[in-house]
Amino acid sequence: MTLSRRSLLATTGAALAAPALAQAAGAPIRIGEINSYTAVPAFTLPYRNGWTLAVEQINAKGGVLGRRLEVLSRDDAGKPQDAVRAAGELLDAAKVDLLAGGFLSNVGLALSDYALHRKRLYVAGEPLTDALVWQKGNRYCFRLRPSTYMLAAMLAPEAAKLPAKRWVTVAPNYEYGTSMVKWFEMLLKQHRPDVQFVASQWPQFDHIDAPATVAALAAAKPEAIFNVTFGADLTSFVREGNSRGLFAGRSVVSVLTGEPEYLLPLGAEAPKGWIVTGYPVQSLTDPANAAFASAYRARFHEEPKMGSVVGYALIASIVAGIAKAGTTATEALCDALPGTSFPTPFGTTLWRAIDHQSTLGNYVGRTALQDGHGVMVDWHYVNGADALPSDAFVRKLRPA
Repeated sequence: MTLSRRSLLATTGAALAAPALAQAAGAPIRIGEINSYTAVPAFTLPYRNGWTLAVEQINAKGGVLGRRLEVLSRDDAGKPQDAVRAAGELLDAAKVDLLAGGFLSNVGLALSDYALHRKRLYVAGEPLTDALVWQKGNRYCFRLRPSTYMLAAMLAPEAAKLPAKRWVTVAPNYEYGTSMVKWFEMLLKQHRPDVQFVASQWPQFDHIDAPATVAALAAAKPEAIFNVTFGADLTSFVREGNSRGLFAGRSVVSVLTGEPEYLLPLGAEAPKGWIVTGYPVQSLTDPANAAFASAYRARFHEEPKMGSVVGYALIASIVAGIAKAGTTATEALCDALPGTSFPTPFGTTLWRAIDHQSTLGNYVGRTALQDGHGVMVDWHYVNGADALPSDAFVRKLRPA
């Protein structure tokens, strides 16, 4: 069976016209969202509430380009292969316009590689490894949250003020943990060449052997501890460390621990005086945070968490790119996103052109106990743009 040239051109033309016809008909803009809902529910369930609120607000105002937003969500169970399988189904069967989401760094890297292979846009919300936008960065991947480098750059100046010279580290044994420790060690030594890192512990993510980990850290006789554990691992580590006196007389610098989803489950066992990154939601009064928190409480009858902010901002970042591009066509979106600014609960943020990293920042402060639960005090906000290295540094790492 053969096709005439005229028939072939007609068929090709109809295929090319399909996206335009869908837009003209007001078909919904479909975002294929993938995340570790069953693996890390403490973060991802508030995150889902955040993007749900954003979608509802945008649709209530008429959507984008005259079209409603629709999010088709899938659970990757914390497994890269499941995430890639879900991405294929969303692109091929559900016909989504773009991919978004991700929590674990190894999952984010798998989705980024797949997006490059398929030449489809992937907007990563949470995966923190710098490889996502630097060593393995590509045209089709953009990342919202502050990276491991950025978080280390926010914490290192505060850590450098401590008198401690002997440091130990504890971090989960996958990409996020190794990247976080690498950058913190490098940046702290830039501020304090006299510090030494004398021991490291690399527990399996979500399966920490807290007694063994705490014993090994204590045996190194450190003056300070850099902690990268989170979620259930953090809870186990803190409880075991408290019971064995690991933290007594020692300084602790801890990434993510000030986020409500990780701090609140500790209750009265929450550590005091740790230097942390997080989200002091109950003490924020600036207009952007106040408006977001008020709307979130009204919709879900609970306080927002850091995951809520990420989910909300993720949708805002995508919508800004679609509005600027005037289309959901992949290549046009990849051209439009760099340099585009968008609103978030933390203020206006933009997508950097050089590496597709957003300039969303984070809060740095100390932990304290109030009314029987942990909070952040003495905090300040660090703009993400101020925690990023020079363009020359990025160019050495990111593929041309």
